[in-house]
This record gives sequence, structure tokens and C-alpha cells, in this order.
Amino acid sequence: MSELRIGDAASIVGVDTHVLRHWEDVGVLVPPRSATGQRVYDDEAVSRALVIRRCQRAGLSLAQIRELRPADDDARRVLIEEHRSRIMDAVDQLQATGRFLEHLLSCRHAEITECPDCSGFAADPRPSAVQKRRLARAI
Repeated sequence: MSELRIGDAASIVGVDTHVLRHWEDVGVLVPPRSATGQRVYDDEAVSRALVIRRCQRAGLSLAQIRELRPADDDARRVLIEEHRSRIMDAVDQLQATGRFLEHLLSCRHAEITECPDCSGFAADPRPSAVQKRRLARAI
């Protein structure tokens, strides 16, 4: 890939040009500049922009994404592990909700409270990932 102007880079990343300018303002993506002062998006800058976009889609804020750049591997690992844990907890909750809704499609009880299966879904005893971390800190 050759060096691109901001509009072409924004198109590849799937964002508007003002988004790339904002990312530069907050320090998560600082592309090199040409001799005339224009932003130049080389392969590295476009790759970084795509990673930033993926991180945003995963729910990371720009401040968190900025924290991923420093060389402090321990802080980076903690940030990633905590965020991944929240995502996995959300996935577990969505899967449980999916199973509950699937059951509701075939449930023949007039009231949900009369159905032992529905009551079982409502009384899920598994602690969430957040609850597990809180318990671990309390010990």
C-alpha cells in the first residue's frame, strides 16, 4: 500500500475523516506528516487505525486504547484481562438469556412463575465474572 491521504485512510477504516483527526487529537493515532504538513497514512498508520476501530467495537474507550500503547506489559495485561472478563460475562449472560427465550417459545405454562424451568432460569446460582472478582478481592 502506498501513502494515503486522510480521506482514503478513513474509507479503508470505515470512519469519517473527523474521527481520524479526533484520534490524533487524543493521541491514539498520530500519522506522519508530509513535507507540506499533510497527514500521510502509510501501512503502519492504517493498521493501527484498524486495530483502534476493532478495540472500540470490543467496547474499549479511547482512553483505554491509549493505555494499551505504553510498554508497561503488566498494566496492559490487567486492562485486557479485566475487559475480556467483562465481555465473557456478557456473553454468558446473553447465552443464558438465549436459552431462556428458547424455552419460552415452547413453554406451555400460563404463568412463568408456574414453570419449574422458568424458575430455574431466574434462579441461576452462577456468580458473574464481576462477582467472582469482588469475592477474590474480599478474601
